[in-house]
Amino acid sequence: MSKIAILGDIHSNLDALEVVLADCRAQGVTDYLCTGDVVGYNACPHECMEKIRELGCPVMMGNHDFYVCSEQNLDDFNPAAAMVVEWTRRQLTADEISWLRALPFTTTVKGVTLVHSTMDNPENFGYVFDNLQADANFVMQKTPLCFHGHTHCPMIYEKSMSGVYRIDPQDFRLQMGRKYFINVGSVGQPRDGDPRATYVIYDNMAKTIQYRRLEYDIPAAQARIRAAGLPDRLAERLQYGH
Repeated sequence: MSKIAILGDIHSNLDALEVVLADCRAQGVTDYLCTGDVVGYNACPHECMEKIRELGCPVMMGNHDFYVCSEQNLDDFNPAAAMVVEWTRRQLTADEISWLRALPFTTTVKGVTLVHSTMDNPENFGYVFDNLQADANFVMQKTPLCFHGHTHCPMIYEKSMSGVYRIDPQDFRLQMGRKYFINVGSVGQPRDGDPRATYVIYDNMAKTIQYRRLEYDIPAAQARIRAAGLPDRLAERLQYGH
C-alpha cells in the first residue's frame, strides 16, 4: 500500500509546512508530490525549499517559482506579491535559483499527472474556477487523475460520460471510468475562508482521496513576515484564510 501526500502552494510558510510534514509522518505517508509555488508571500523561502528538496520528490513549476528564478517583469503581479518576489530573489543562493529554474511545468508519475495550474496551457498559469475551465484541462489530461493547485482553494472536478461536475473538497473513493482534476489546496496561504494548512493524501491502492486540514502557529508565521519587512497585508490574511 502506498500513501502519497500531495502538497502545494507552500509559499515560504515554514510554520505551516513543518506541521504538514509532521502530519504526513503520523499518517504513514510513503511518498510525496508537490504541485509547486514553494516560494512567495511568506518569509522562509530558503528553509521551505530545503525541506522540500530533502523529500526528493517531483516538484512542479509554480508561477511564483517561475518569476523568482526567471527575473521577468512583474507587471502582472499585484504590488505585494511583486515585492515578495523581488525580496525572495535576494534571499536565495545561486544553487537554489538553479533548482527552481529546472522545475518542470507538468509531469506524470506513479500513474497520476501533476501541474501547478492547468494542463491545456501550463506555462501561462491560468486558473480553474468553473466546469468550463476544468473541461479544457480534461481535454489534455491523459491520466485518470491529475493534481494541481494555484488557486489556493481545494476543489474536485470530475468528468464522466454525462459531463463535468464540481465537487466540494471531501474524502472520497475514485470511480472507474472517470477522470479527476483535484486542487489540493494550499499549505502556506489558504484562500477558501479556512486558515488551516491543507494538503491531500492519495492512497493509490484503495483509490481514496483524503483532505487534511491542520492548525498551525499563525502568529509565528505573521511575526516572520513582519520581521522581514514584507507587506503587513500578507500577515493579516493568514488568520482569515483569504
